[in-house]
Amino acid sequence: MARAPFELADTRVAPGTRQQIDVPVARLYTHAPLHIPVEVVHGRQPGPVMLVCGGIHGDEINGVEIVRRLLRSRQLKGLRGTLVGVPIVNVFGFVQHSRYLPDRRDLNRCFPGSESGSLGGRIAALFRQQIVDQATHIIDLHTGALHRTNLPQIRAQLRPGSETERMADAFGAPVILNAELRDGSLRHYAESRDIPVLTYEAGEALRFDEWAIAPGVRGVLRVMRRLGMLGGEKRRRPPPAAEVAGGSSWARAPIDGILRPRVRLGARVAAGELLGKVADPFGNAEGEVRAVADGIVIGMSRLPLANEGEALFHIARFDAIEEAESAVESFQSSLDPPPDALY
Repeated sequence: MARAPFELADTRVAPGTRQQIDVPVARLYTHAPLHIPVEVVHGRQPGPVMLVCGGIHGDEINGVEIVRRLLRSRQLKGLRGTLVGVPIVNVFGFVQHSRYLPDRRDLNRCFPGSESGSLGGRIAALFRQQIVDQATHIIDLHTGALHRTNLPQIRAQLRPGSETERMADAFGAPVILNAELRDGSLRHYAESRDIPVLTYEAGEALRFDEWAIAPGVRGVLRVMRRLGMLGGEKRRRPPPAAEVAGGSSWARAPIDGILRPRVRLGARVAAGELLGKVADPFGNAEGEVRAVADGIVIGMSRLPLANEGEALFHIARFDAIEEAESAVESFQSSLDPPPDALY
């Protein structure tokens, strides 16, 4: 029996073909239309429907490049199931180099959305109805916020033996955060529909970080192999086992001033260890930023200007800290150029 075409936005994609589709989303003040760009790769054989999307926050552009490289990968030949690639969800923010929509709403707090609500609610509802509800599995691509960078990490709600846990294990990021769901997020909505979903966080907003992009592409392909969408998993060397963090916390600026960091992204730190110093421009006042717990630095500020109380270093806590440090070191040693050139 022949496989049915995949339908999206009134477009039918035949088995064994691929097609780019522009999903109408809104219009600019000038009456010029805006579209969410989508590419569908519909395999000849049945299998999962994997949605890989970037740019829900418009300034987080590493995901845009991850989706582009994924869609151009030669490994998609012989795909089983369907891949739906959406490089840019928040097209308004992407055009304006902004995390937010024009009304300053965060699209990732607007799901499931409303057809008669705010701009964010309408876009969330459209994206949900046209694309998300067709997916059986989702990988949502993010970076750190503006002037913050993240060590490559997976965030997911992990249940022992769940499909989400299986995907997280396959991805190959050095760190996994068992993260709570946030109301209005794509991840919260997908979990409410029993759609397994991973959030990949890596790099910094408004820049291409190769050390975040290349592992992201490899991670998505690993998950697709684990789900049986691609062949060749048994012939490939598995990635180093990631460690699941038991929690995380931020070390914050003790005073207003200019930050001089003493540690780099991915470093292992001990509770009370000096992470950096904050001083005023004259050096009359100086405060120390110290680790709030033993752990690994998985995120940090890239902007040296800090206000008192501002989050500067994100530290993940692990029960097996040595294993977590080893996982990060193995990941960093696999990168080209070497880590010191990246962080």
